[in-house]
Amino acid sequence: MIRFLIKGLLRDRSRSLFPLITVTIGVALVTLGDSWVDGALVDIIDNNARLETGHVKVVTRAYKEQLSSAPNDLALLGTKDLINDLEKEFTNMEWAPRIRFGGLLDVGGEENVTIRQVRGSGLAVDLSEGSKEIERLDLNKILVQGHLPQASDEILLSPGLMENLQVEVGDEVTLISSSMYGSMVIHNFTVSGKIRFGIVALDRNMMIAPLEGIRYALNMEDAAGAILGYFKDPDEYDKNLTASMKEYFNKTYHNPKDEFSPYMLTLRDQNFLNDILLLYENAMGIFIFIFVLVMFIVLWNAGLMNGIRRYGEMGLRLAIGESAHHIYLTSIAEAVFIGLGGSVTGTLIGLGFAWYLQNYGVDVTGMLDSNSLYMSNVIRARISGSTFYIGFIPGVLATALGAIVSGRGIYKRKTAQLFKELEV
Repeated sequence: MIRFLIKGLLRDRSRSLFPLITVTIGVALVTLGDSWVDGALVDIIDNNARLETGHVKVVTRAYKEQLSSAPNDLALLGTKDLINDLEKEFTNMEWAPRIRFGGLLDVGGEENVTIRQVRGSGLAVDLSEGSKEIERLDLNKILVQGHLPQASDEILLSPGLMENLQVEVGDEVTLISSSMYGSMVIHNFTVSGKIRFGIVALDRNMMIAPLEGIRYALNMEDAAGAILGYFKDPDEYDKNLTASMKEYFNKTYHNPKDEFSPYMLTLRDQNFLNDILLLYENAMGIFIFIFVLVMFIVLWNAGLMNGIRRYGEMGLRLAIGESAHHIYLTSIAEAVFIGLGGSVTGTLIGLGFAWYLQNYGVDVTGMLDSNSLYMSNVIRARISGSTFYIGFIPGVLATALGAIVSGRGIYKRKTAQLFKELEV
Protein backbone atom coordinates (compact mmCIF):
# COMPACT_ATOMS: atom_id res chain seq x y z
CA MET A 1 0.00 0.00 0.00
CA ILE A 2 2.84 2.39 0.85
CA ARG A 3 4.48 1.76 -2.53
CA PHE A 4 1.12 2.30 -4.22
CA LEU A 5 0.58 5.67 -2.49
CA ILE A 6 4.12 6.88 -3.24
CA LYS A 7 3.81 5.90 -6.92
CA GLY A 8 0.52 7.76 -7.11
CA LEU A 9 2.13 10.92 -5.71
CA LEU A 10 5.09 10.68 -8.10
CA ARG A 11 2.94 10.07 -11.19
CA ASP A 12 0.34 12.75 -10.41
CA ARG A 13 2.38 15.87 -9.74
CA SER A 14 -0.72 18.03 -9.33
CA ARG A 15 -1.38 16.17 -6.08
CA SER A 16 2.09 16.61 -4.62
CA LEU A 17 4.08 19.40 -6.29
CA PHE A 18 2.42 22.47 -4.74
CA PRO A 19 2.20 20.99 -1.20
CA LEU A 20 5.81 19.80 -1.52
CA ILE A 21 7.03 23.28 -2.51
CA THR A 22 5.02 24.87 0.33
CA VAL A 23 6.43 22.48 2.92
CA THR A 24 9.99 22.83 1.57
CA ILE A 25 9.94 26.62 1.83
CA GLY A 26 8.39 26.57 5.31
CA VAL A 27 10.81 23.97 6.67
CA ALA A 28 13.83 25.75 5.17
CA LEU A 29 12.80 28.98 6.91
CA VAL A 30 12.21 27.21 10.23
CA THR A 31 15.58 25.41 10.01
CA LEU A 32 17.38 28.64 9.18
CA GLY A 33 15.46 30.51 11.89
CA ASP A 34 16.38 27.93 14.53
CA SER A 35 20.10 28.17 13.73
CA TRP A 36 19.90 31.97 13.57
CA VAL A 37 18.15 32.31 16.96
CA ASP A 38 20.51 29.76 18.51
CA GLY A 39 23.52 31.67 17.18
CA ALA A 40 22.23 35.00 18.56
CA LEU A 41 21.42 33.35 21.91
CA VAL A 42 24.89 31.83 22.29
CA ASP A 43 26.46 35.14 21.23
CA ILE A 44 24.56 37.09 23.91
CA ILE A 45 25.35 34.55 26.66
CA ASP A 46 29.03 34.30 25.68
CA ASN A 47 29.64 38.05 25.38
CA ASN A 48 27.85 38.92 28.61
CA ALA A 49 29.55 36.12 30.52
CA ARG A 50 33.03 37.05 29.28
CA LEU A 51 32.71 40.79 29.70
CA GLU A 52 30.25 41.52 32.48
CA THR A 53 28.36 38.80 34.32
CA GLY A 54 30.45 35.63 34.42
CA HIS A 55 28.50 32.41 34.75
CA VAL A 56 28.12 33.53 38.36
CA LYS A 57 29.26 36.72 40.07
CA VAL A 58 30.10 37.44 43.70
CA VAL A 59 29.59 41.00 44.99
CA THR A 60 28.59 42.64 48.24
CA ARG A 61 24.87 42.91 48.91
CA ALA A 62 25.15 46.71 48.87
CA TYR A 63 26.94 46.55 45.49
CA LYS A 64 24.17 44.29 44.17
CA GLU A 65 21.53 46.90 44.97
CA GLN A 66 23.34 49.40 42.71
CA LEU A 67 24.78 46.92 40.23
CA SER A 68 24.26 49.03 37.10
CA SER A 69 26.35 51.94 38.47
CA ALA A 70 29.26 49.67 39.61
CA PRO A 71 29.89 51.53 42.93
CA ASN A 72 33.46 50.77 43.93
CA ASP A 73 32.91 52.28 47.39
CA LEU A 74 30.81 49.14 48.04
CA ALA A 75 33.44 46.72 46.71
CA LEU A 76 34.55 43.38 48.15
CA LEU A 77 37.52 43.41 50.53
CA GLY A 78 39.88 40.55 51.29
CA THR A 79 39.46 39.05 47.84
CA LYS A 80 42.44 36.69 48.11
CA ASP A 81 40.92 34.79 51.02
CA LEU A 82 37.46 34.83 49.42
CA ILE A 83 38.82 33.42 46.13
CA ASN A 84 40.62 30.66 48.08
CA ASP A 85 37.32 29.73 49.74
CA LEU A 86 35.50 29.75 46.39
CA GLU A 87 38.12 27.51 44.79
CA LYS A 88 37.70 24.99 47.61
CA GLU A 89 33.89 25.08 47.49
CA PHE A 90 33.47 24.97 43.69
CA THR A 91 36.30 22.98 42.15
CA ASN A 92 34.72 23.02 38.68
CA MET A 93 34.96 26.81 38.47
CA GLU A 94 37.63 29.41 37.75
CA TRP A 95 37.47 32.75 39.57
CA ALA A 96 38.58 36.16 38.33
CA PRO A 97 38.53 39.44 40.32
CA ARG A 98 37.56 42.50 38.29
CA ILE A 99 36.94 46.20 38.80
CA ARG A 100 34.52 48.30 36.79
CA PHE A 101 35.58 51.92 36.80
CA GLY A 102 34.78 55.12 34.97
CA GLY A 103 35.87 58.71 34.74
CA LEU A 104 37.33 61.33 32.48
CA LEU A 105 40.29 60.68 30.22
CA ASP A 106 42.31 63.84 29.86
CA VAL A 107 44.88 64.74 27.21
CA GLY A 108 47.22 67.58 28.03
CA GLY A 109 48.98 69.96 25.66
CA GLU A 110 51.71 72.49 26.24
CA GLU A 111 52.37 73.25 29.90
CA ASN A 112 50.02 70.34 30.73
CA VAL A 113 46.94 72.37 29.88
CA THR A 114 43.95 70.16 29.06
CA ILE A 115 43.14 70.18 25.38
CA ARG A 116 40.66 67.26 25.25
CA GLN A 117 38.56 65.33 27.74
CA VAL A 118 36.34 62.33 27.07
CA ARG A 119 34.22 60.28 29.44
CA GLY A 120 35.06 56.59 29.35
CA SER A 121 34.21 53.34 31.13
CA GLY A 122 36.83 50.81 31.98
CA LEU A 123 37.45 47.23 33.03
CA ALA A 124 40.40 46.25 35.18
CA VAL A 125 41.44 42.61 34.78
CA ASP A 126 44.37 40.43 35.79
CA LEU A 127 46.86 40.64 32.91
CA SER A 128 49.76 39.00 34.76
CA GLU A 129 51.64 36.08 33.25
CA GLY A 130 49.62 32.88 33.37
CA SER A 131 46.27 34.66 33.77
CA LYS A 132 43.38 33.19 31.80
CA GLU A 133 41.76 36.59 31.45
CA ILE A 134 43.78 37.34 28.31
CA GLU A 135 42.40 34.23 26.63
CA ARG A 136 38.91 34.68 28.10
CA LEU A 137 38.60 38.21 26.71
CA ASP A 138 40.35 37.32 23.43
CA LEU A 139 42.69 40.26 23.96
CA ASN A 140 45.30 38.97 21.50
CA LYS A 141 42.55 38.63 18.89
CA ILE A 142 40.92 42.03 19.41
CA LEU A 143 44.23 43.91 19.68
CA VAL A 144 44.54 45.77 16.38
CA GLN A 145 47.49 48.04 17.18
CA GLY A 146 50.29 48.16 19.76
CA HIS A 147 50.78 45.55 22.47
CA LEU A 148 49.09 44.32 25.62
CA PRO A 149 49.96 46.18 28.85
CA GLN A 150 53.29 45.06 30.23
CA ALA A 151 53.32 47.45 33.18
CA SER A 152 50.68 48.51 35.68
CA ASP A 153 50.48 52.05 34.22
CA GLU A 154 49.67 50.99 30.64
CA ILE A 155 46.16 50.90 29.21
CA LEU A 156 44.23 49.68 26.17
CA LEU A 157 41.71 52.01 24.48
CA SER A 158 38.84 51.36 22.10
CA PRO A 159 38.74 53.02 18.64
CA GLY A 160 36.05 55.47 19.76
CA LEU A 161 38.13 56.75 22.67
CA MET A 162 41.32 57.05 20.62
CA GLU A 163 39.49 58.93 17.89
CA ASN A 164 37.80 61.35 20.29
CA LEU A 165 40.97 61.92 22.28
CA GLN A 166 43.07 62.09 19.10
CA VAL A 167 45.82 59.98 20.65
CA GLU A 168 48.03 57.23 19.28
CA VAL A 169 49.79 54.23 20.78
CA GLY A 170 52.54 55.51 23.08
CA ASP A 171 50.77 58.74 24.07
CA GLU A 172 49.95 59.57 27.66
CA VAL A 173 46.44 60.05 29.02
CA THR A 174 45.28 60.99 32.51
CA LEU A 175 42.44 59.22 34.28
CA ILE A 176 40.37 61.44 36.56
CA SER A 177 38.13 59.34 38.76
CA SER A 178 37.22 58.69 42.39
CA SER A 179 38.81 56.25 44.82
CA MET A 180 37.08 53.54 46.80
CA TYR A 181 36.83 56.05 49.66
CA GLY A 182 35.24 58.80 47.57
CA SER A 183 38.25 61.06 47.09
CA MET A 184 39.35 62.35 43.68
CA VAL A 185 42.21 60.48 42.03
CA ILE A 186 44.35 61.54 39.10
CA HIS A 187 46.58 58.91 37.54
CA ASN A 188 48.63 58.88 34.34
CA PHE A 189 48.54 55.95 31.93
CA THR A 190 50.40 55.22 28.72
CA VAL A 191 48.34 53.96 25.77
CA SER A 192 49.89 50.59 24.92
CA GLY A 193 47.40 49.48 22.28
CA LYS A 194 44.08 49.78 20.49
CA ILE A 195 41.40 47.11 20.91
CA ARG A 196 38.30 46.52 18.80
CA PHE A 197 35.72 44.25 20.42
CA GLY A 198 33.42 44.11 17.42
CA ILE A 199 30.61 45.20 19.76
CA VAL A 200 29.23 48.69 19.17
CA ALA A 201 28.46 49.31 22.85
CA LEU A 202 32.11 48.67 23.81
CA ASP A 203 33.93 50.14 20.83
CA ARG A 204 32.53 53.61 21.64
CA ASN A 205 34.29 54.34 24.95
CA MET A 206 35.81 51.21 26.52
CA MET A 207 39.25 50.86 28.09
CA ILE A 208 41.01 47.90 29.67
CA ALA A 209 43.68 48.30 32.33
CA PRO A 210 45.77 45.93 34.48
CA LEU A 211 44.04 45.06 37.75
CA GLU A 212 47.01 46.02 39.93
CA GLY A 213 47.33 49.41 38.23
CA ILE A 214 43.70 50.32 38.90
CA ARG A 215 43.87 48.96 42.44
CA TYR A 216 46.79 51.29 43.10
CA ALA A 217 45.12 54.26 41.38
CA LEU A 218 41.76 53.84 43.17
CA ASN A 219 43.16 52.78 46.59
CA MET A 220 41.62 49.32 46.26
CA GLU A 221 44.38 47.04 47.57
CA ASP A 222 43.12 43.44 47.79
CA ALA A 223 39.67 44.69 46.74
CA ALA A 224 37.50 44.10 43.71
CA GLY A 225 34.13 45.26 42.51
CA ALA A 226 33.21 41.66 41.71
CA ILE A 227 34.63 38.17 41.51
CA LEU A 228 33.42 36.38 38.38
CA GLY A 229 33.11 32.61 38.21
CA TYR A 230 33.44 30.59 35.01
CA PHE A 231 32.98 26.89 34.42
CA LYS A 232 36.30 25.30 33.45
CA ASP A 233 34.43 23.64 30.60
CA PRO A 234 32.29 26.39 28.94
CA ASP A 235 29.90 23.73 27.58
CA GLU A 236 29.13 22.78 31.18
CA TYR A 237 27.13 26.00 31.73
CA ASP A 238 23.67 25.16 33.02
CA LYS A 239 21.19 27.65 34.45
CA ASN A 240 19.88 25.11 36.98
CA LEU A 241 23.39 24.31 38.21
CA THR A 242 24.27 28.00 38.67
CA ALA A 243 20.98 28.54 40.51
CA SER A 244 21.82 25.75 42.98
CA MET A 245 25.34 27.19 43.44
CA LYS A 246 23.84 30.59 44.20
CA GLU A 247 21.44 29.14 46.75
CA TYR A 248 24.21 27.21 48.53
CA PHE A 249 26.70 30.09 48.57
CA ASN A 250 24.24 32.70 49.83
CA LYS A 251 23.01 30.34 52.55
CA THR A 252 26.60 29.65 53.65
CA TYR A 253 28.43 32.97 53.22
CA HIS A 254 25.85 35.74 53.08
CA ASN A 255 24.88 37.58 56.26
CA PRO A 256 21.55 39.45 55.79
CA LYS A 257 22.50 41.85 58.58
CA ASP A 258 25.78 42.87 56.92
CA GLU A 259 25.40 44.81 53.68
CA PHE A 260 29.08 44.19 52.85
CA SER A 261 28.88 40.40 53.11
CA PRO A 262 29.39 38.51 49.82
CA TYR A 263 26.36 37.68 47.72
CA MET A 264 26.28 35.47 44.58
CA LEU A 265 24.36 36.31 41.42
CA THR A 266 23.84 34.11 38.38
CA LEU A 267 24.21 35.23 34.78
CA ARG A 268 20.43 35.49 34.40
CA ASP A 269 20.12 37.77 37.44
CA GLN A 270 22.00 40.55 35.66
CA ASN A 271 21.46 42.99 32.78
CA PHE A 272 17.83 41.84 32.31
CA LEU A 273 19.30 38.70 30.76
CA ASN A 274 16.61 36.41 32.16
CA ASP A 275 13.89 38.28 30.25
CA ILE A 276 16.02 38.56 27.11
CA LEU A 277 16.98 34.88 27.10
CA LEU A 278 13.42 33.76 27.81
CA LEU A 279 12.30 35.82 24.82
CA TYR A 280 14.89 34.21 22.57
CA GLU A 281 14.19 30.73 23.92
CA ASN A 282 10.46 31.13 23.29
CA ALA A 283 10.97 32.77 19.89
CA MET A 284 11.50 29.41 18.19
CA GLY A 285 8.25 28.03 19.58
CA ILE A 286 6.37 31.10 18.34
CA PHE A 287 8.16 30.83 14.99
CA ILE A 288 7.12 27.18 14.57
CA PHE A 289 3.52 27.92 15.62
CA ILE A 290 3.21 30.67 13.00
CA PHE A 291 4.55 28.45 10.22
CA VAL A 292 2.37 25.52 11.26
CA LEU A 293 -0.66 27.83 11.17
CA VAL A 294 0.20 29.39 7.80
CA MET A 295 1.11 26.09 6.14
CA PHE A 296 -1.95 24.42 7.66
CA ILE A 297 -4.25 27.02 6.08
CA VAL A 298 -2.48 26.79 2.72
CA LEU A 299 -2.41 22.99 2.70
CA TRP A 300 -6.01 22.80 3.92
CA ASN A 301 -7.15 24.83 0.93
CA ALA A 302 -4.92 22.80 -1.37
CA GLY A 303 -6.47 19.62 0.06
CA LEU A 304 -10.00 20.92 -0.54
CA MET A 305 -9.19 21.78 -4.17
CA ASN A 306 -7.46 18.45 -4.64
CA GLY A 307 -10.45 16.65 -3.15
CA ILE A 308 -12.83 18.32 -5.62
CA ARG A 309 -10.58 17.30 -8.51
CA ARG A 310 -10.45 13.71 -7.22
CA TYR A 311 -14.20 13.20 -6.69
CA GLY A 312 -14.25 10.75 -9.60
CA GLU A 313 -11.40 8.73 -8.17
CA MET A 314 -13.05 8.62 -4.74
CA GLY A 315 -16.34 7.51 -6.32
CA LEU A 316 -14.64 4.69 -8.13
CA ARG A 317 -12.87 3.54 -4.98
CA LEU A 318 -16.14 3.60 -3.05
CA ALA A 319 -17.89 1.75 -5.88
CA ILE A 320 -15.43 -1.13 -5.79
CA GLY A 321 -16.00 -1.55 -2.05
CA GLU A 322 -13.28 0.54 -0.38
CA SER A 323 -14.57 2.17 2.80
CA ALA A 324 -14.66 5.94 3.27
CA HIS A 325 -12.59 5.47 6.42
CA HIS A 326 -9.81 3.75 4.49
CA ILE A 327 -9.82 6.47 1.81
CA TYR A 328 -9.58 9.08 4.55
CA LEU A 329 -6.61 7.37 6.19
CA THR A 330 -4.77 6.95 2.87
CA SER A 331 -5.19 10.68 2.13
CA ILE A 332 -3.60 11.44 5.51
CA ALA A 333 -0.79 8.97 4.75
CA GLU A 334 -0.17 10.71 1.41
CA ALA A 335 0.07 14.05 3.24
CA VAL A 336 2.57 12.59 5.71
CA PHE A 337 4.75 11.32 2.84
CA ILE A 338 4.63 14.78 1.24
CA GLY A 339 5.50 16.32 4.61
CA LEU A 340 8.48 14.00 5.07
CA GLY A 341 9.75 14.63 1.56
CA GLY A 342 9.37 18.40 1.89
CA SER A 343 10.94 18.34 5.35
CA VAL A 344 14.03 16.50 4.12
CA THR A 345 14.44 18.88 1.16
CA GLY A 346 13.70 21.97 3.24
CA THR A 347 16.10 20.91 6.01
CA LEU A 348 18.93 20.42 3.50
CA ILE A 349 18.28 23.85 1.96
CA GLY A 350 18.01 25.49 5.40
CA LEU A 351 21.24 23.82 6.53
CA GLY A 352 23.00 25.17 3.45
CA PHE A 353 22.03 28.75 4.29
CA ALA A 354 22.76 28.17 7.99
CA TRP A 355 26.25 26.88 7.15
CA TYR A 356 26.94 30.02 5.13
CA LEU A 357 25.73 32.32 7.93
CA GLN A 358 27.67 30.32 10.50
CA ASN A 359 30.90 30.89 8.62
CA TYR A 360 30.37 34.40 7.27
CA GLY A 361 27.56 35.94 9.33
CA VAL A 362 25.68 39.17 8.67
CA ASP A 363 27.05 42.58 9.68
CA VAL A 364 24.31 44.40 11.62
CA THR A 365 26.45 47.29 12.90
CA GLY A 366 24.03 49.89 11.56
CA MET A 367 21.19 48.38 13.60
CA LEU A 368 23.19 48.48 16.85
CA ASP A 369 24.28 52.13 16.91
CA SER A 370 22.02 52.95 19.88
CA ASN A 371 22.12 49.48 21.43
CA SER A 372 23.84 48.91 24.78
CA LEU A 373 23.42 45.13 24.67
CA TYR A 374 26.61 43.08 24.40
CA MET A 375 25.82 41.70 20.95
CA SER A 376 28.47 41.22 18.26
CA ASN A 377 28.37 43.42 15.18
CA VAL A 378 28.44 40.29 13.02
CA ILE A 379 25.63 37.87 13.91
CA ARG A 380 26.28 34.27 12.96
CA ALA A 381 24.00 31.27 12.81
CA ARG A 382 24.85 28.16 14.83
CA ILE A 383 24.11 24.66 13.61
CA SER A 384 23.20 22.50 16.59
CA GLY A 385 21.52 19.14 17.06
CA SER A 386 18.03 20.64 16.92
CA THR A 387 18.73 22.23 13.54
CA PHE A 388 18.63 18.80 11.88
CA TYR A 389 15.14 17.88 13.07
CA ILE A 390 13.31 21.07 14.09
CA GLY A 391 11.87 21.57 10.58
CA PHE A 392 10.16 18.16 10.61
CA ILE A 393 7.76 19.37 13.33
CA PRO A 394 5.93 21.98 11.21
CA GLY A 395 6.60 20.08 7.96
CA VAL A 396 4.83 16.87 8.95
CA LEU A 397 2.39 18.38 11.43
CA ALA A 398 1.01 21.02 9.04
CA THR A 399 0.51 18.59 6.14
CA ALA A 400 -1.15 16.01 8.40
CA LEU A 401 -3.47 18.62 9.93
CA GLY A 402 -4.36 19.95 6.47
CA ALA A 403 -5.26 16.47 5.28
CA ILE A 404 -7.20 15.65 8.45
CA VAL A 405 -9.42 18.74 8.11
CA SER A 406 -9.86 18.79 4.32
CA GLY A 407 -10.34 15.02 4.06
CA ARG A 408 -13.42 15.02 6.28
CA GLY A 409 -15.42 15.91 3.20
CA ILE A 410 -15.06 12.29 2.05
CA TYR A 411 -17.61 11.20 4.64
CA LYS A 412 -20.12 13.75 3.35
CA ARG A 413 -20.08 12.43 -0.20
CA LYS A 414 -22.98 10.17 -1.17
CA THR A 415 -22.19 7.08 -3.18
CA ALA A 416 -25.13 7.70 -5.51
CA GLN A 417 -23.89 11.22 -6.28
CA LEU A 418 -20.41 9.92 -6.98
CA PHE A 419 -21.87 7.35 -9.45
CA LYS A 420 -23.58 10.22 -11.31
CA GLU A 421 -20.25 12.08 -11.49
CA LEU A 422 -18.60 8.94 -12.86
CA GLU A 423 -21.24 8.70 -15.60
CA VAL A 424 -20.46 12.25 -16.70
